Amino acid sequence: MRIFVLIGHQRVGSFCHAIAATAMEELKAAGHEVIYHDLYVEKFDPLLYDEEISRDAVLPPIIQQHCDEIMAADGYVIVHPNWWAMPPAILKGWLDRVFRQGITYKFGPGGVEGLLKGRKALVFTTSNTPREDELRLFGDPLENLWNACIFGFCGLEDFTRRNFESMIVSTPEQRAGWLTEVREIVRKKFDS
Repeated sequence: MRIFVLIGHQRVGSFCHAIAATAMEELKAAGHEVIYHDLYVEKFDPLLYDEEISRDAVLPPIIQQHCDEIMAADGYVIVHPNWWAMPPAILKGWLDRVFRQGITYKFGPGGVEGLLKGRKALVFTTSNTPREDELRLFGDPLENLWNACIFGFCGLEDFTRRNFESMIVSTPEQRAGWLTEVREIVRKKFDS
């Protein structure tokens, strides 16, 4: 399988980077092809410009490359921190520019048609807010965003998200255990 791995975290060496590295190790060990992008390292421009909005727009080469890669992929692994119940702005901008009409979804006589049918997605997030507080105060906005508003809208049904919390008080032992869990989740999701 060809798996598209994307990280949106500003600090190289973060736990999000450890998650991405662990996921890629597991994918490669299983014989999968990995396409990897670190939005911050690549200095991805998150701004959606008016001239890109049209379905017939000639896209900048980097945006066209990302569109081609996500459509050629059999699965996706997205890694990011939870910032105010959302992904970081750079990742939101990536979605605006790459998960576009005519690429990941289209409108037809019957309404929206998702173009990611048959693919699989994993989203790993990190947060500082304890799970009980997050659920009590907000529900789980990232679950709804990724599962329903993004991947579900685009036709993908095989979705899993795992949030690791509370990062700010986690121990090295907890983090090691979480990385073991990442390996297990990746192995199970992309078991050929």
